[in-house]
Amino acid sequence: MKNFVMLRVDLSGEYQPLSKQSLVASVDINVPPSNVGPVFFRGTDGKDVPWSHLAAEWHRCVCVDLSEIFVKGTPGDVVTVVGGT
Repeated sequence: MKNFVMLRVDLSGEYQPLSKQSLVASVDINVPPSNVGPVFFRGTDGKDVPWSHLAAEWHRCVCVDLSEIFVKGTPGDVVTVVGGT
């Protein structure tokens, strides 16, 4: 691991990337239980993929470009990303 990655993405009703610029990293993506609603990830087919906001729900993603992962949800909710390059 060369660089530490820690991001907080504030959600809106429109899709946005996890990173505004290309950033390839291995990270844990977390949807905190404090969120009001589900987070939607844009699937490879362009359809919404809901991710619930269950306590401690996180997923490990290895060597992914965070600028190619798009999320949306309830304004005020967040997604956190922690890992490294």
